[in-house]
This record gives sequence, structure tokens and C-alpha cells, in this order.
Amino acid sequence: MKKTLITAALFAAMMASSAMADTTLKLVEVITSPERTETLKSLVGKFEAANPGTKVEIISLPWNEAFQKFATMVSAGDTPDVMEMPDTWLSLYGNNGLLESLEPYLEKWEHTAGLTPRALELGRDVKNTAYMLPYGFYLRAMFYNKKLLSEAGVSEPPKTMDEFVKASEAVSKLPGKYGYCMRGGPGGLNGWMIFAASMAGDNKYFTEDGTSTMNSEGWAKGIEWMVDLYKKGLAPKDSVNWGFNEVVAGFYSGTCAFLDQDPDALIAVAERMKPEDFGVAPLPKGPTGKSYPTIGYAGWSMFASSKNKDLSWKLIETLESPEGNIEWNKRIGALPAYSAAEKDPFYAGDQFKGWFQELADKDTVPTVMPTFLEEFAFFKDSLAIKTSQQALLGDISAKELADQWADYLTKAQKKNLSKK
Repeated sequence: MKKTLITAALFAAMMASSAMADTTLKLVEVITSPERTETLKSLVGKFEAANPGTKVEIISLPWNEAFQKFATMVSAGDTPDVMEMPDTWLSLYGNNGLLESLEPYLEKWEHTAGLTPRALELGRDVKNTAYMLPYGFYLRAMFYNKKLLSEAGVSEPPKTMDEFVKASEAVSKLPGKYGYCMRGGPGGLNGWMIFAASMAGDNKYFTEDGTSTMNSEGWAKGIEWMVDLYKKGLAPKDSVNWGFNEVVAGFYSGTCAFLDQDPDALIAVAERMKPEDFGVAPLPKGPTGKSYPTIGYAGWSMFASSKNKDLSWKLIETLESPEGNIEWNKRIGALPAYSAAEKDPFYAGDQFKGWFQELADKDTVPTVMPTFLEEFAFFKDSLAIKTSQQALLGDISAKELADQWADYLTKAQKKNLSKK
């Protein structure tokens, strides 16, 4: 009898080993670059080494085509086990029952307690269920030039929007210098949204009936505040056309003292400025004592159709482990999902302080723009640029700008609500 049991156990073990040898997990990445893919391959290699016989097929979709290509895959039933999930896609796939809840795994995982509260909160954005485990954050904070502030007699980075204006005025009195690296061209909408919401003390884009808040009193004041910064000469004249490369260059060249940007700007800034010459602080707060920096994030999700859920979770564990998460974020320029990351030598310096302070501050409210609207891409990349430049140059008033934005967004949201 004993021999029979041993033989059965050995047979079961052999069968399990054989099954493992035939196991292939499909992993889709959608925010791609050569360096990101190589880093992902390195982390996946560690998972494969720890799980002999299991292979991971990595499918890399170019970001500018990723949404449509992935949607086509899903429609054809070609779903992955694990995927890189952008924040703007989570609602689509989570609300349609396509994603597996990670709650049972997080409940038992040894590293769950080490995740930042914000990571868990954002991962549970749909139905208060963890359909995604965020790996990192793209959060706006304020770069500041210590040397320029010292020359202008400003003792510390501004904590309020009023202090920001005063500091910008002081710096702008220096020959050839300006306070703010304004992003008036492509990608500039974030700054307008941040300061308009901060002035309003609220980040709600719409009322319940779908009416845009853009021309409500508080938001309109914030838009006027941005226009006034430029008209008063507190930003370079040609910044009306600046995009990412120009604002970052304007900062590291010492043209202007302040820049609101994500951590990915650190790559260029740190290459050209000494660590002691700049810092990163939380964005200045509005009259209500709150600030609303825009945030983007992405993470790992498991598809409900996966036939290998436990192995898929093990893959997510490897990617999201403290070691894997920090290695990944150091390469891609995002903030890690772990509270302890700020103690890592790479993140412990003055350069990252502002972002970690924002994530820990209850009066800092990370804000996602209304990317759920079909019309938002045109608004962000065309209409908002054209009309904000008209306002900065005096062709239309700040009120007219606010009214145009409100009119466009109201129509888009009412159309969106009519589909529900």
C-alpha cells in the first residue's frame, strides 16, 4: 500500500512537471520603448528562472497604435494572461468584466502593506476592486532653480499660488530671466488644468447634468491667472509655442526658475544641472489650501480569461516586487508604488522629494483629466492649444477662452451621458 501511494505521488509530480513544461503565459506591453522592453525582458527572465518550464511570450504594441490593436485582439478572443494597463483603459476593461480581481491575491501577499495608499486607491478605481496593480505614477510637481531664486532674493520655493507669482516677479526682474517655463504649445493643457482646479479648489470637470465647470467662477479665475502670468512677462515670450523639449531646456539652461513636470524630465535636467542647483517641490496650493496636480499611472492587470491565474499572479508578483518595481521605474522615469522607495538611494535625494510629499499630502489631490471622452484627444492636442495661444497673445480674452472650453466639453459630456 505504501509503495502504491509513493508511486502515485511520483506520477502526480511527473504529470505536474509535464504540465508546467507546456505552460506559456502571454504578456502584453503597450507603453513601449526599446529600453522599457529590455527591462521587461530582464524581469521576465527572473520569473522564468524561478518557475522552470514556464515561458512568457511578450507582445509589444507601439503606443500610438496600441489602443486599437489591443481592442482588435480582445474582440478576436486573443486575450493575454497579464497586460500593462494604462489608467485610461482601466474603466473600459474593468467595467466589462474582462479583468480578474486581484483582491484575493493582495489579501495574502507579503508586500501589499508596503504599497503606497495611493497605489491601492488608484488600482481600485473601478467598482472599488483591484483590477489593476499600479507600478508607478507620472505626477506633476514643481522643479525650481535654487541659484536663480537666491539671486532674486527668494528664500524658499513658493507654497501658494500667490507666493508663486511674487517669486516669479522677483526672478523676472533679473536680466534675461523669467519665473515660469510655460508650456504654451503641445502638451500644455496639464498646466492650465492644474492651476485652474487649484484656484477653484475643486477638480470636478462637470456637474451632474454634464455641464462643464471650465467657465465657473473658480476655474475661470485659474485660467485668467495663467493668462496674466504670460501677459505680465513672467514667462518667456516664445514660451507661447513651447512643448516638452523647450520647457525642459528653458529650465536647465537657467532661462526660467520654475517648471511643472513629471519625473521623466529629470533625465535631461540631471544630466545638465548639478544636484545642488535645483530641487523639486510640491506644486503651489490655491486659495483653499489644496493643489490638483495631474497624474497618470499604469500597472499590471490579469485577464479573467486566463487559464493560468496562479502563475499569472506569480508573474505580477515578480514585476511588482519591491526589487522589480524599483528597477522598472528607475528605467522608465515613473515614481514607484512602494512607500519605502523614497529611502532608496536613487530616490532619497532632494530631486524626488516634491513628488513623494505630494503623494503623502491629503491636501494634494492627484487629478486625472477627462480622457474618457471620445472628443478629448482633439480638445487636448488641437483646440486647447489654438485657443490658449489666442488668449495668451490677446486675440481673445481669458473669459472667452473659458467659455469656449466649457462649451466644447459640455457638448462632449452630454453626448457621453446620453449613451449610458
